[in-house]
Amino acid sequence: MVNLEELLTERLARAFEAVAGDAADPVVRRSTHADFQVDGVLPLARRLGRPPRDVAADVLLHADLDGLATAAISGPGYINLRVADTALGALLATIAADERLGVPRVADPDIVPIDYSAPNVAKEMHVGHLRSTVIGDAAARLLSWLGHDVIRANHLGDWGTPFGMLIEHLLDLGDAGAAHELSVGDLSGLYQAARLKFDDDEDFAERARERVVVLQSGDEATLALWRRLVTESERYFLSVYDKLGVTLTSEDFRGESFYNDRLEPLVEELDHLGLLRVSGRTRCVFPAGFVNRDEEPMPIIVRKRDGGFGYGATDLATIRYRTQELKATRLLYVVGLPQRQHFEMVYQTAREAGWLADPVTATHVGFGSVLGPDGKMLRTRAGGTVKLVELLDEAVSRAENMIGPDVEPDARAELARAVGIGAVKYADLSTDRVKDYVFDWDRMLAFEGNTAPYLQYAHTRIRSIFRKGGMSAPREPQTVIVTEDAERALALQLLAFGGVVHEVAESLRFHKLTTYLYGVATAFTRFYEHCPVLRSAGEVRDSRLVLCDLTARTLARGLDLLGIATPDRM
Repeated sequence: MVNLEELLTERLARAFEAVAGDAADPVVRRSTHADFQVDGVLPLARRLGRPPRDVAADVLLHADLDGLATAAISGPGYINLRVADTALGALLATIAADERLGVPRVADPDIVPIDYSAPNVAKEMHVGHLRSTVIGDAAARLLSWLGHDVIRANHLGDWGTPFGMLIEHLLDLGDAGAAHELSVGDLSGLYQAARLKFDDDEDFAERARERVVVLQSGDEATLALWRRLVTESERYFLSVYDKLGVTLTSEDFRGESFYNDRLEPLVEELDHLGLLRVSGRTRCVFPAGFVNRDEEPMPIIVRKRDGGFGYGATDLATIRYRTQELKATRLLYVVGLPQRQHFEMVYQTAREAGWLADPVTATHVGFGSVLGPDGKMLRTRAGGTVKLVELLDEAVSRAENMIGPDVEPDARAELARAVGIGAVKYADLSTDRVKDYVFDWDRMLAFEGNTAPYLQYAHTRIRSIFRKGGMSAPREPQTVIVTEDAERALALQLLAFGGVVHEVAESLRFHKLTTYLYGVATAFTRFYEHCPVLRSAGEVRDSRLVLCDLTARTLARGLDLLGIATPDRM
């Protein structure tokens, strides 16, 4: 990987080791006072009991920076680095000639099931599903691009008490229920009617609970009605995913029902391992380290008193399946922060059962909520839940109103979708995922600031340079000439791409990638204002065209990893 920060660290680490007598981290980082700053001198000086500036001078005596950078000691003992123009040009030429922008595929790929989206059958997707779907899709795209074996796992809620309610309600409707043509609207109406009966009619509620047990035991008549609910729901989910532009397909559905045959063996194994406890007629596990406010151990309910299985059992069966059968090495669960404790309890139980052991990891990729302007959960004006389809349609409609009248109708529809859906995704991903964020149409659709439209417009502006120049791409460079301050700033930003991608692949904090891309776009704006491209001549013109092309490719690749399109014209 072409990573300037790592290259500098590698050179300086040898010098630090020579001064310290053993390994010491130079701590190289970007700086506002120079290209990079070395912060490791001060902690090393404390270790050695020497003045920091003397240690810094000693480090530079041993450092091999020839042809790469010049160094100067600053303040109490920092080292400021300025990368040589020729080194910048050579590194830029290297990544410009690489279709992967200097980011190779990983040498030792993980098997990574990513559990995300996970809507409930027979219910419409709403704004609460947005973050899991968008963050999970970005994780799948990024890790796949890096070469990991990604398994998209759409863990549908298609089992349990809600289906006892729905199926019992359909049976109560008799012939009318059996002949009912189920649409998405019908499903929502059926669910609401069944829920009302469940809450108000104890006899119906008891029959619904019993129906769950019948369903889980494999009764064919019950399963036939259940399949109708699932089939129509999956068709609807796929239409939403297509509108949102995410990579989930019909092959990725792995509902709770998939694990039904694995639940009984799970209970037997937990019992054999000595982890199962009986509390009344309920069977539970009590993972170590989890207690309630009264300091009493907290359980995961595995089997309920009526013989049915708790959703905790399904989650345990899921992690057992992914580690033991899929041989996963890195498990990701993209689920809201309120579920954090539950998943930590599942992970701990899996460790105690021996299903989750080093080097295999399981991570809860938690996220906050989408808020309205009032700072509360985003709702419709009537106070209802915002349907995801309606939100996406409004995004596209608002984007279309922003597009000039000279765009052709077919291109207009495609562009409106790219801008509108991109704006929604970017607003979500540009917020630190562990925080809530306010859904603001005006801000997310603005062509200024850290937004998708701003980055998309920067990309189209670069492509327009090549159209004006009568070319599709620059000549492949042997080197790139970097002399102006604006060129240097853009070059340094472009060379940081690989490091940012790998950092985000570990943390799954996608706001770091959006911040980086915004930095690329703003650095290009300054470059474009101060460094004429088409009006330059000879090698300077060729070099600046390479910078333009590399910027456009970096923006396009970065946005694509987030699931956002980059039009060539806007």
